[in-house]
Amino acid sequence: MAPASDPSPASTDAACVILPAAKTPTMTPTMTLDGIETPAALIDRTLMMRNIGTMQSRITALGTRLRPHIKTSKCIEVGRLQQQAGGRGITVSTLKEAEEYFAAGFDDILYAVGIAPQKLDRVLRLRRAGCRLVILVDSLAGADAVIDKGRAETHAFEVMIEVDTDGHRSGVAPDDDLLIEIGTKLDRGGAILTGVLTHAGSSYGLSTPEALQQMAEQERSRCVRAASRLRAAGLPCLEVSIGSTPTALSAQTLDGVTEVRAGVYVFFDLVMANVGVCRPQDIALSVLATVIGHQTDKGWAIVDAGWMAMSRDRGTQAQAVDYGYGAVCDLAGALVDGYVMSGANQEHGIVARRDGVPDREIAQRFPIGARLRILPNHACATATQFDAYQVVDGDGATRIWSRFHGW
Repeated sequence: MAPASDPSPASTDAACVILPAAKTPTMTPTMTLDGIETPAALIDRTLMMRNIGTMQSRITALGTRLRPHIKTSKCIEVGRLQQQAGGRGITVSTLKEAEEYFAAGFDDILYAVGIAPQKLDRVLRLRRAGCRLVILVDSLAGADAVIDKGRAETHAFEVMIEVDTDGHRSGVAPDDDLLIEIGTKLDRGGAILTGVLTHAGSSYGLSTPEALQQMAEQERSRCVRAASRLRAAGLPCLEVSIGSTPTALSAQTLDGVTEVRAGVYVFFDLVMANVGVCRPQDIALSVLATVIGHQTDKGWAIVDAGWMAMSRDRGTQAQAVDYGYGAVCDLAGALVDGYVMSGANQEHGIVARRDGVPDREIAQRFPIGARLRILPNHACATATQFDAYQVVDGDGATRIWSRFHGW
């Protein structure tokens, strides 16, 4: 559902606590990249819009709807652009995200993390304020907690059952009797069973089109199988929700699927480039850094962005191409072939050749004061180091979009 242009105040229900107001994204032009304090998180708006359009077009062509996951950007303005492109509703991974986006006018939200009983009061406040917030369980204990809270509050929570289609993390196996037991308990206990959900997180460890297509089909078929079993047992199952960026971009069919969830595609990152669903040149998020020193005997340039800016995520280390803490681009965003952030301390990053051969001309190649863009291994982890994005337009000017934190 598209965000309302004039959302109702979160305090319309006298019984609920007022929800936090969302930060208003700042759209005022600021400066060119030369004037920005570093380190800073940059969004290349042209690349981001292309990424958004590519994913939306693919899911639409396969005959279902895209429910964008906003955990990567945690930015209201980015979420609006995903919705304007055709996304219906949003997916969140924290209740903080749900609260911020609802306050900004988004009222169709799926919380795609198993619900902790202690968080049901916050879920209830959002729902009573007018947010259609759907929650997730994968156990009888989780279902019991939702039912008990619903009965105590005379409220019917909307709930999905998480299905494990790849052994990656959470969920109930599609053919496990537990699936029917959970569904029956929810349905008879007064909750609204809305469907099944899965996430093929193991797709992040793949790297060939054939393997990705196979995983996408496994994700689809097993989740559809779970839905069919619930329906055969006389239980409601309106929604079949699947998704990860690699499988969404690799699926050949989405028969039986009602929605696809994907998130990191909005920016992409080096892990996704190694998986094979984008190129480094497609990555829309980077960290702007300044060269502050050299170790010429080691072939190092030192920049003012360490792991506090890039994060400690070394997700490419186990992949075909190890980019260290990030790939190096010039100020215009063009890759500097063969150079990476090979090491990082808290506020210092080491730029060097990826092959380890010392570059004796490093000081000439990257002089003091030079600005570089560093592409991240994991966009979600790098983005969360910053409170705002500098959004770079085609003319080189930037605008500031705020970003929020917390759970």
